[in-house]
Amino acid sequence: MKKLLLFISVAVSVISCKPIQETKVVAFEMPAVDDIAMYQVNPRVFAPEHSLNAVAARIDSIRDLGVNVMWVMPIYPIGVEKGKNSPYCISDYKAIAPEFGTIDEFKHLAQVCHEHGMGIILDWVANHTAWDHPWVKEHPEWYTRDEKADTIICPQPWNWEDVADLNYDNQDMRAAMVDAMKFWIVEVGIDGFRCDVADGVPADFWKAAIDELRQAAGDRKIVMLAEGKNVDNFTVGGFDMNYGWDYKDELVKVWKGASAENLIKADKAEYDSLPDGKVKLRFTTNHDHSTEATPCVEFGSDRGAMAAYVASIFLHGGALIYGSQEVGYPEPINFFKYVPVDWTAKPQIYKEYQALIKLYNNHPALRKGSLTTYPDKDVLVFEKTDAAERFLVLVNVRDKQVTIALPENWVKREGLDELNNRDVDLEQEITLKPYEYLILRR
Repeated sequence: MKKLLLFISVAVSVISCKPIQETKVVAFEMPAVDDIAMYQVNPRVFAPEHSLNAVAARIDSIRDLGVNVMWVMPIYPIGVEKGKNSPYCISDYKAIAPEFGTIDEFKHLAQVCHEHGMGIILDWVANHTAWDHPWVKEHPEWYTRDEKADTIICPQPWNWEDVADLNYDNQDMRAAMVDAMKFWIVEVGIDGFRCDVADGVPADFWKAAIDELRQAAGDRKIVMLAEGKNVDNFTVGGFDMNYGWDYKDELVKVWKGASAENLIKADKAEYDSLPDGKVKLRFTTNHDHSTEATPCVEFGSDRGAMAAYVASIFLHGGALIYGSQEVGYPEPINFFKYVPVDWTAKPQIYKEYQALIKLYNNHPALRKGSLTTYPDKDVLVFEKTDAAERFLVLVNVRDKQVTIALPENWVKREGLDELNNRDVDLEQEITLKPYEYLILRR
């Protein structure tokens, strides 16, 4: 018995002295902001539990789309008081909900992203917290009050009743918020944040926070994406990217019958106010929009959805794929609960997104070249050029055959249909099938 006890004592001593295994450091550098192709992860479409491991298990399929940054939706503990199971109702900024996994499992996901040449950014909710976040009881002065100054309120004008509005007049709260953000940059090793309701938080807070985060990251480059459309996201706040909300709204209107020329106007309006080097994130769906309708429904069909995607990403770059759209998932996705996705569905749609992002990555002219537009009511027509290449992109925005006159400098030329790898003899006019698009190079 004494020998047995001695053996157990020695074994426990050895185990307890074993150092905690650290996350492997992988050499990785974030892409330039105008080279980003982003993939949005909603963990609740990957698995009902330990979904971070399920995302890591699909890393090859995600990487093979050609994306180079993964954005992970909130994975923090979710508030219960007044809660609706929304991941944007956060009760602890420095922890992970058991539903999604553990800190070590998230570090593993970050590691495999870096090993596969992808950065990883995390959703951050600075506008509000859950009602059962410890701050509510420990620091009630950190929250916005009603007119009588005696009751904490939910965010206005949205009336999100499951969350409590934070008071950015309080400097201590600001400092605690930045400290929590730094934890994920320094201790976990992520590459930036997508900041929820960025327009609802003062731009001067974002400026101070982003400056501190970049300093904390040292030599590592981080990317900051604002879910907002205010120009002060850039001019004051210091963000790299924000949302192309107006362009997406116009895209839907065009697919319902408005002139394709309106897309050119919407694109110009968004970029006219942008400082140099900043980018609008362009998308046909995201977690908010897919709660109502997925692209294949909102844009009429799978063909309509693919045409809309081409119309979104090649005018000015900033490409986003929302996890599930690459397999043409047809039903709305409520991100407040687990929704299983069949990742083997519609492999031809996956291959089409893959081919488009490959063009996006391989030809800088297509994502950030000089833009020349040719307004038309039924076809989006534009030219993208740089010192090396010239492209003509045509997108039929109608569910009918359309014939259109080509720009004069493309008439009587031979163009290469990039997606189908075939030569096309170009005459005065070209006929496009319903929702057909062409990406021509000469």
